[in-house]
Amino acid sequence: MLVIVAPGQGAQSPGFLSPWLELDGVTDRLRGWSEVAGLDLVHAGTEASAEEIKDTAVAQPLLVAAGLVTARALFPDEDRARALVGAVAGHSVGEITAAAGAGVLSAHDALTFVRERSLAMAEAAAATETGMLAVLGGDPEVVAAKLAEHGLTPANNNGGGQIVAAGTLAQLEALKADPPPVSRLIGLKVAGAFHTEHMAPGVERLAKLAPTLAVADPKVTYVSNRDGEVVTDGTEVLNRLVSQVSNPVRWDLCMETLQQLGATAVIELAPAGTLTGLVKRNLKGVATLALKTPADLDKARALVAEHGGQDQENKA
Repeated sequence: MLVIVAPGQGAQSPGFLSPWLELDGVTDRLRGWSEVAGLDLVHAGTEASAEEIKDTAVAQPLLVAAGLVTARALFPDEDRARALVGAVAGHSVGEITAAAGAGVLSAHDALTFVRERSLAMAEAAAATETGMLAVLGGDPEVVAAKLAEHGLTPANNNGGGQIVAAGTLAQLEALKADPPPVSRLIGLKVAGAFHTEHMAPGVERLAKLAPTLAVADPKVTYVSNRDGEVVTDGTEVLNRLVSQVSNPVRWDLCMETLQQLGATAVIELAPAGTLTGLVKRNLKGVATLALKTPADLDKARALVAEHGGQDQENKA
């Protein structure tokens, strides 16, 4: 069974979209979406600096647009794609890309939603100096206790001993000075404590937008970050996208569900690499491909031909 996944904030790097603009129609598509996103997506994906694309209001629309562009390049025919793909999932903002891929939201509404999400989260992040640190390794219970001791939230559980701690910069500095035993800390390229109570104002803002968007039930099995569960109702998918802004991302549970569904191959949309790395470590025997540039399309198509359309009767 073929799974398509979309990465979250922090996966972006300067110029990562440049090679994709060499494909016919991509520049025009991005320019059209730029009006919806309120952002020059071509500039952001090709010429913008690392500091510019770290900005939440830039990074999130850029990531969703990139995912939609690369998905379209791999699957020009949406109906054919949904017959081949067994499940979709996204990490954090990547859930919006996954929702669009599953047919829950149109590309226009996905970009409308991510624009509001990015602005709301950037505004919430500006209210208090916050950030995130990846905690690699260590005993999970000891790590959890240490985070609680410093008032930090385990905002992401990425499986394989990778927890992302989120909170104020002062709390993160305290953790650096007093880390969990046998662990390593890595700062993330994000501008706030996402998926924590610090983002509550963003939830309120998105809740007002949600009723204005057109939703449909997923045409492909959609796996949610909240609890790793398959969601079959489009309105519930959208409600979860709203509330997920201030709730932890359980990517570990998403991977467990993908394994239970019978995943045999995972392709990650651009800017790819993060999620396929996690899948390799946690789902042994599952083929993976990071779709980073158009040069990867032939390998991706071969993987689709080998694994696409399998076990569709198991779709929820």
